[in-house]
Amino acid sequence: MPSIRVLGHAYRAWRRNRAWAKHEPETPYLADLLSGAPVCLHVGASDGRHSYVMTQVAPKAQIHAFEPSAFTFEVLKVCLAWHRISGNVTPVNAAVADAPGELLLVTPIKMSGRMARGYAYLAAERPQSPVRPDFEDKGAQVEPTAVTTLDQYCEAQGLSRVDFIRMDVEGAELKALKGAEHIIERDRPHVLIEIHPLMLEGRFSGSAQAVLEVFLSRGYRMFALNADRLEECSDVDVEAPWKDYFFVHPDRAADLPDGVFKARMAA
Repeated sequence: MPSIRVLGHAYRAWRRNRAWAKHEPETPYLADLLSGAPVCLHVGASDGRHSYVMTQVAPKAQIHAFEPSAFTFEVLKVCLAWHRISGNVTPVNAAVADAPGELLLVTPIKMSGRMARGYAYLAAERPQSPVRPDFEDKGAQVEPTAVTTLDQYCEAQGLSRVDFIRMDVEGAELKALKGAEHIIERDRPHVLIEIHPLMLEGRFSGSAQAVLEVFLSRGYRMFALNADRLEECSDVDVEAPWKDYFFVHPDRAADLPDGVFKARMAA
């Protein structure tokens, strides 16, 4: 039986999703990417809000939702049950990186004393405060978490194709993508990824440009919201602590549903 604290967090998330409240501005564009019965990987699933949206715009979608936090994973499972989408979404209590094993999940503690669960990230060892270069904290909670790669997971699950990846991993983008090179080469999935320039450089010895090259070197086209307009772009905004970007490959353009991406890819 889930704890009262888990149920409380799940209820707030469930109610917010039902009201379509507090969703990220990129969320409505998922309807322009997904149709039919897509196979989706939701990496950094949190309480499952993007998984919920995927099932609303593509009711036959099959989603694999990765969440490393033990607490948030329990919230995720309750939300899936309450939304009645457990048949569509397979929850996975693991982080995603470039090699399987075990790492630490570092969750900053806000100055108020509350947990900053949306800022949790992977680390090989316990960091010193400040735990993030873009966040003021008063310490952190650290827990071990299992780690897999998307390539390994898809092979183990017998997933012969992947159509869409939503990734929000707080700076571990490059590591997660290195562990997904096979499915990216094989399937050219659509991708919505949150890129964190400061975390990439400050905690993962990477860069936003290296993340960008994973896609542009393979011929993907890149889109981002500027104000309320979706525009094609070729660079990451390194001044922003984080920002979402869409990547769509021309090889998959013909399969897109009618909408803004299909129109832009035809231009």
